[in-house]
Amino acid sequence: MTLAVNPQALFLSTENAAAEPLTQPSVPALNLVAIGLNHQTAPVDVRERAAVRESEREAILAHLRQHAREVMLLATCNRTEVYMAGIEGDPLAAFEGAWGHSLRHHLYVYEGQAAARHLYRVAAGLNSLVIGETQIQGQVKRAWQDAAERKDTGALLNKAAQGALNAGKRVRSETGLSDKVVSVSSAAVELAEQVLGDLKGRTALILGAGETAELTLTHLRAAGIGNVLVVNRTAERARQLAKKLGGRACPGEFLHEVLPEADVVIASSAAPHYVLEASGVQRALERREQPMMLIDISVPRILNPDIAAVPGAFLYNLDDLQQVVSRNLASRRAALPQAEQIVGTLVDDLMHWHEFRERARQGQELMPSVALASD
Repeated sequence: MTLAVNPQALFLSTENAAAEPLTQPSVPALNLVAIGLNHQTAPVDVRERAAVRESEREAILAHLRQHAREVMLLATCNRTEVYMAGIEGDPLAAFEGAWGHSLRHHLYVYEGQAAARHLYRVAAGLNSLVIGETQIQGQVKRAWQDAAERKDTGALLNKAAQGALNAGKRVRSETGLSDKVVSVSSAAVELAEQVLGDLKGRTALILGAGETAELTLTHLRAAGIGNVLVVNRTAERARQLAKKLGGRACPGEFLHEVLPEADVVIASSAAPHYVLEASGVQRALERREQPMMLIDISVPRILNPDIAAVPGAFLYNLDDLQQVVSRNLASRRAALPQAEQIVGTLVDDLMHWHEFRERARQGQELMPSVALASD
């Protein structure tokens, strides 16, 4: 016996060789959802409510897993997003339930191809506060790796994440969008220059010792600051950063002792509470003759907003960097159409992969119904 299969059409009945072919089944929509909030849809005090604290990460993911087969969580200083494949139910309810807050007035939801396009634009830096910034690609990669290690990804999210990282790589290498690009860290330093003037001879204090803190220290050095204090609750990490880029390390418990030295404080760390209160800044200013500038680029913020009311203290946060960033965007606008074209092409590749995969599945499901013809 031989298997009678026409690769172009499957027949309703093998009793009549002239039977009309079946209409090709439609391909199910890409079952991918992107939901979240960012600097464009929510101010920093709202973004704080959707921040991902390490102590809460597993509980958040456990809730999201109840609503989807695949889950990837992307949390940065300017966004909290969830990518879900194989979702069942309402993604808005899933997101709000995970954080326990009513956030839907600030949330965006993309489905199917639009969700993939959003992820690809995010990885390419096209959806960042600083258009074209490069830090986000590493953050997307780590989010995907973390999800994969937790076995929260399958074929679809793996393919989408790989495509997004490829989009980011191509946009940066082919468009020049990232040439001379500013970052949140460099925007914070530029804001300090606007407020304080020439930074040469000034003293800066960095709260934190992670990736963003390292970028901040690099930009401070480029701006001419020679004296930098690195304060971190883990003294060893502070020492490592200070040794790498130059500066003095200080354990977190001695923050208030060194604070009076600082002309500018840039906070970029994660903590479950405010690290610096208004009273501490007031005491530090009593030992200074000059005002103090403080920039909090942490989410959640670690500098108490009440500091803004202290005479001589000038407090800024991530939302205050918008004006600095918008001025730097003009020089990169010419690269945006090419960047968007690259993203569009790679999203099309994902959709072709999805269609091929679904057609193959449909073919497998129909195969048992194909008649076996006698020789």
